Amino acid sequence: MASISDIGVGAAINILSAFAFFIVFALLRIQPVNDRVYFPKWYIKGLRGSPLSNGAMVGRIVNLDFRSYLKFLNWMVAALRMPEPELIDHAGLDSAVYLRIYLLGLKIFVPIACLAFTILVPVNWTNGTLEHSSLNYSDIDKLSISNIPVGSRRFWTHLVMAYVFTFWTCYVLRKEYENVALMRLHFLASENRRPDQFTVIVRNVPPDPDESVSELVEHFFLVNHPEHYLNHQIVYDANKLSKLVEEKKKMQNWLDFYQLKRSRNQSKRVTVKTGFLGLWGGKVDAIDYYSSKIESLSKEISLEMDKTMNDPKSIMPAAFVSFKSRWGAAVCAQTEQSRNPTIWLTEWAPEPRDVYWDNLAIPFVSLAIRRLIAGVAFFFLTFFFMIPIALVQSLANMESIEKTAPFLKPIIELKFVKSVIQGFLPGIALKIFLIVLPSILMLMSKFEGFISRSSLERRSATKYYIFLFVNVFLGSIITGTAFQQLNNFLHQSANDIPKTIGVSIPMKATFFITFIMVDGWAGIAAEILRLRPLIMYHLKNFFLVKTEKDREEAMDPGNLEFNTGEPRIQLYFLLGLVYAVVTPLLLPFIVIFFGLAYVVYRHQIINVYNQEYESAAAFWPDVHRRVIVALVVSQLLLMGLLSTKEAAQSTPLLIALPILTVWFHTFCKGRYEPAFVRYPLQEAMMKDTLERAREPNLNLKGLLQNAYVHPVFMHDEDEVETETDSEDWQKEPALVPTKRQSRRNTPLPSKLSGPSSSSRFEVDGGVS
Repeated sequence: MASISDIGVGAAINILSAFAFFIVFALLRIQPVNDRVYFPKWYIKGLRGSPLSNGAMVGRIVNLDFRSYLKFLNWMVAALRMPEPELIDHAGLDSAVYLRIYLLGLKIFVPIACLAFTILVPVNWTNGTLEHSSLNYSDIDKLSISNIPVGSRRFWTHLVMAYVFTFWTCYVLRKEYENVALMRLHFLASENRRPDQFTVIVRNVPPDPDESVSELVEHFFLVNHPEHYLNHQIVYDANKLSKLVEEKKKMQNWLDFYQLKRSRNQSKRVTVKTGFLGLWGGKVDAIDYYSSKIESLSKEISLEMDKTMNDPKSIMPAAFVSFKSRWGAAVCAQTEQSRNPTIWLTEWAPEPRDVYWDNLAIPFVSLAIRRLIAGVAFFFLTFFFMIPIALVQSLANMESIEKTAPFLKPIIELKFVKSVIQGFLPGIALKIFLIVLPSILMLMSKFEGFISRSSLERRSATKYYIFLFVNVFLGSIITGTAFQQLNNFLHQSANDIPKTIGVSIPMKATFFITFIMVDGWAGIAAEILRLRPLIMYHLKNFFLVKTEKDREEAMDPGNLEFNTGEPRIQLYFLLGLVYAVVTPLLLPFIVIFFGLAYVVYRHQIINVYNQEYESAAAFWPDVHRRVIVALVVSQLLLMGLLSTKEAAQSTPLLIALPILTVWFHTFCKGRYEPAFVRYPLQEAMMKDTLERAREPNLNLKGLLQNAYVHPVFMHDEDEVETETDSEDWQKEPALVPTKRQSRRNTPLPSKLSGPSSSSRFEVDGGVS
């Protein structure tokens, strides 16, 4: 088994790796040529100019101010200096609350680590149980609960500490839930006007043989929300059109490049090969070639646009419906619209930047089938991934399988090789296995049909967390125990196997410590270095960048990637809570991770990441829920472990802990979660009243009329057909019939939608 010296070697390797990353980052970040890689957010905001545009030639590429090299850690101070309110204004509430997850980890584990090392470590260390047993163990295991003899009264200490840790964690969770809920409500009350505050999305509009979807939507909301309905945008299946528009953008970019190239040398003719990727084929004039391509695509786009907007098959039974007030939108989004609960389904619309347009074309009735298929696929993915996890665990316990592969014994016996294999290799191997997983899970979530990017990320994060829990945590414990205690399994009775597993669970702390160091310490340091974006930027800048627009796209800073970041954080919460009582030595590694990650991600959020949408911290209930799950799992595992230790008097008292924890979660869910899933009508009315008092002549219709038009219809403003006119939206609502005849007999245009709308029906003078 790995000893403390082996862990020390692994820790030294990872600490040196992290420090090396920080040194390299400190050198690279101050070089002018890398400015767009390490400070892209300021370029996007228009608050930073390129240092390459002025100064001497060498000074444009290399920083010649040697004093700046002496302050290579000043970025940490700068990252911590910005106060939270300013951070929210700068990066948004989502980013600020994401950072609070790391603070939550520090608030929970710093006091727990202090208590554990003050009380639990001395209690565990002052025993000789493992020394007189036949189990494989290390010096680290002597600090764990495995070193307590069977039936010892010392287990009362672990029981009391389990209660203390649980109560402290719940206290911190409740305070943080309350704070984030207040932050969300304050943010919604104080932020600027946004289209999603006035808009709902209605789905599963029932078919009508005589009326179009647009007519049905307008009539339904004029009848049922007569004082608040403003306008609507129907949803088109524009996925094919999107591909054509994207292709035209690429051709336009090439045309701009060659026009710029010709402008620099008018006498030289620019040519391009027409074959695959421009590698072969006949040479033609580049400007003429791309001009003809763009012209051809423009015609194709125009035809496809007409087809999309006029073909009934391209119109989905869904629409974005906007209201004259937040109060009206809140009532519609949070109530049932029909006696049939399967039609006229309404929910808050995502903000326009958050809409995932491709999934709006998926029929609502197919969503249940899609989610069933995705669930089955996820189950098999999770199950079969146990195979590489088992192989990784075999690397962590090489001595236990020396008999299986005796030719490796001379190599394994070398002290340095053994230390590297057990202190570094298992964690890095598991990290490599997990690299491709997030992309697969995101594809599954997209297949399920979620219509906003934030919900896609939250759904993918849930899958990723389940995967990490089953494979990385449970899989590592189960398969690792099998390898680690292989000899004992083969030479003991079946009745003793559960006891061996129970004793071996705390011994897996060695593997998880190496994983935290690789994935946490060195991984976080690699995050700030941004090696992949750095290489990709310079490769694109050298080979692909043709225009200034290309350079901006090559600079792409990305976003927080909540779907991968948050589940990984939750894995550390799980490990910390499970091993806090069992093997406290793991806690300092957890604390270092949370502290380091908080500083690094604060820097990245301030200078790098550009969050492209704002959900107002809608993800926090998921964060809270997963910490609760980790807490319950830690209690159940401790209960099972103590049962193998024959602690008959103390074990039953642990039963109350998961019950109290679940009750606590139920309380928090009822008390704070409504702030994240519903919008209080009182808050909506207050906001509307203040807005009308400050801006009595506000033209809200102008703000909302094109807010939810598909982006492909906005690529050329001349081709956009709006469904609104300049009529004052504040006029008294027209009275409409609750029943009407077919459009065939009522050809007059809608008084609200105007003549360009596809919604046309005659408005009577009264209600029938």
